[in-house]
Amino acid sequence: MPMNLVHDVDGLPRIILTEPTGSSAEVLLYGGQVVSWKNERREELLFMSSKANWKPPRAIRGGIPICFPQFGNLGSLEQHGFARNRMWSLDSDPSPLPPANNQSSVDLILKSTEEDLKIWPRCFELRLRVTLSAGRLTLIPRVRNMDNKTFSFMFTLCNYFSVSDISEVRVEGLETLDYFDNLNNRQRFTEQADAITFDGEVVLSYFHIHV
Repeated sequence: MPMNLVHDVDGLPRIILTEPTGSSAEVLLYGGQVVSWKNERREELLFMSSKANWKPPRAIRGGIPICFPQFGNLGSLEQHGFARNRMWSLDSDPSPLPPANNQSSVDLILKSTEEDLKIWPRCFELRLRVTLSAGRLTLIPRVRNMDNKTFSFMFTLCNYFSVSDISEVRVEGLETLDYFDNLNNRQRFTEQADAITFDGEVVLSYFHIHV
């Protein structure tokens, strides 16, 4: 399916994915960030802040930023790590895509640089596959350890969804997972509800992964 690489008015290269029902997605090479996802009715499903700064090296507020190798300020690095303000590349040697019809995808890669190694001395390859199909946008990240020893990292896809009525939103599938509540002195809790609804400020969570 079609994939176009264009340069926007700010000079940032972006990939435009489309599929037959009319939905589309736009992915920046800067930050590997999805900045638009429209359904078949051309309705935008992602939120982009009107105050978003599109000039590197600033992170772009909105869409789906990638937080790696740190989430928030839970470490010694800059807020949310550095992957979201690095220039990614098209992956020239991606994993084979499984057979599928009527979908389009792009594979991106971010490799550790000398600049990164100065602030986080871990050698890595971070890959991201973005796939668009009817009614679905799928992001599959993979971190490859290129070092000679294990290391730990944090990874988050920080989704900014555009919703017309927050009271109608439900998030399911988090029951029994642990989280840290940033609005309650970062205490650790276990989610008990089978669905999360929203009527005010909400918690933030992260997972600590070893590779």
